[in-house]
Amino acid sequence: MVTLKSQERFRTDKGVFDAHTNKTLFDLQKKGIFDKLDIPLPVGKESNVFIALKDGKRLIVKIYRMQNCDFNKMFDYIRKDPRYEFMKKHKRQIILAWTQREYKNLMRAEKTKIKTPKAIAWKNHIVIEEYIGDENPAPPLKDKYPEDPEKFFKTTVNQIKKLYKSGLIHGDLSSFNILNFNDEPYFIDYSQATLTRTPNSMELLERDIGNVCHFFRKLGINANYEETLKKVVGKK
Repeated sequence: MVTLKSQERFRTDKGVFDAHTNKTLFDLQKKGIFDKLDIPLPVGKESNVFIALKDGKRLIVKIYRMQNCDFNKMFDYIRKDPRYEFMKKHKRQIILAWTQREYKNLMRAEKTKIKTPKAIAWKNHIVIEEYIGDENPAPPLKDKYPEDPEKFFKTTVNQIKKLYKSGLIHGDLSSFNILNFNDEPYFIDYSQATLTRTPNSMELLERDIGNVCHFFRKLGINANYEETLKKVVGKK
């Protein structure tokens, strides 16, 4: 049984390995999704992330915390998404829907052929996805600047455009959740991603583009916000 070993090695004060989480992890392991949890990664705002192993290959296991997440923030985001208009303000249901939503968004992003982790499995408050990196996880852009910032910026904008054309907006894009792997941008963390028909979708897109342009201007790139927005949405 993998979870006992994982609890002993990685027990935290965040209430991660409660009975519900243990059962969900066991169910996923029983289905052959992964063999064991291996290494904890830095704790996120709403989740704990681990590297897992499957036949010696690394995966990412993201466990949303049921007890101390920012439930009100989650509800504020998800209630605007047309896919979840039916949701009521019930903490457990919102967290489970939030996790499902991230999995669906990952699958949708993957179909656009942008560089992003492959969605592998989802159950309750746990998402399992492809590991990006080599011996070490790929670092976020904020920790590893690209060797060719102009090319990296253009690729990033093109990926935002592909998502937009597919009907999806990341909604939380920044140098924190764009990984730099082999000098290529990989988008991660799709929990706040939403459809372009969501009422506040343009506001989220504008924020994504603003964050990206601001970062690359610091690297000396002529990242004009208005021009970049036009490239993404296709307006002249």
